[in-house]
Amino acid sequence: MLNYSHPDALVDTQWLAEHLEDPAVRIVEVDMMPDACADAHIPGAVFWNIFSDLMQPDMSMNFDLQALLSRSGILPETTIIPYGSNSAAGGSVFWLLKYFGHDNVRLLNGGHQKWVAEGRPLSSELASVKPTQYPAPVASARTCQISAAAVKEVLNQPDAVILDVRTSAEYNGEVFMNQPPEGSERAGHIPGAVHLENVHVLNEDGTFKSAEVLETLFTQQGISRDKKIIPYCAVGGRSGFMWFVLTYLLGYPDVQNYDGSWNEWSRLPNALIELPAFC
Repeated sequence: MLNYSHPDALVDTQWLAEHLEDPAVRIVEVDMMPDACADAHIPGAVFWNIFSDLMQPDMSMNFDLQALLSRSGILPETTIIPYGSNSAAGGSVFWLLKYFGHDNVRLLNGGHQKWVAEGRPLSSELASVKPTQYPAPVASARTCQISAAAVKEVLNQPDAVILDVRTSAEYNGEVFMNQPPEGSERAGHIPGAVHLENVHVLNEDGTFKSAEVLETLFTQQGISRDKKIIPYCAVGGRSGFMWFVLTYLLGYPDVQNYDGSWNEWSRLPNALIELPAFC
């Protein structure tokens, strides 16, 4: 599939249409509110709320997914297909599930956007499923995440790239999560961070660009596979999506999502922050 390093990490709309009734597949709609895709849910989808299910009150990631997976009728062998009203939602859940230890997860190439555009079946109701007892995950070393302390250690190192995947307005310190910075938040970006908004990896129809186009897109920004790549965003979701692109579509060997992202970095009293000269 378009020369990706791990093409089996994706499914297309036809594959999903053929597996809507497959008991081994669980479709998960990921969004802020259950009516974000009102009357346009993919049939059989259960709902995960970004804020109450996947995040803690302090906007950090919720890494204890056992109860959520059980509630959703999922077992370790279940193939999970996450999607949302925006492309980054599915990718962020892909990263979170991999971190948790659930390996059977694949992304719908083109997501909800392409499914609707093709006139595929839609439902006005989300699914009600029989709960399971998802077992506690076995603790293991996780290399897909990096801490703020570790990020500080590689600042300005030539063999590492800090990748800011937020909007230009966020990168430039004009807004924070679509609103002006407030409270203890500080505006700006991590010093030396390369800026490449996550939406640039997608075609107009919501599908991922080819591996060749993606490789060029990243290498033109100095984001090469011989370096440690550390994506971050506001709360770790969009950067988890970019982690998926770099790791599974391009096969970059050393990518670690800084899931604390700007939500954490902007509040650290000793963390360096950079702003454009005009700010």
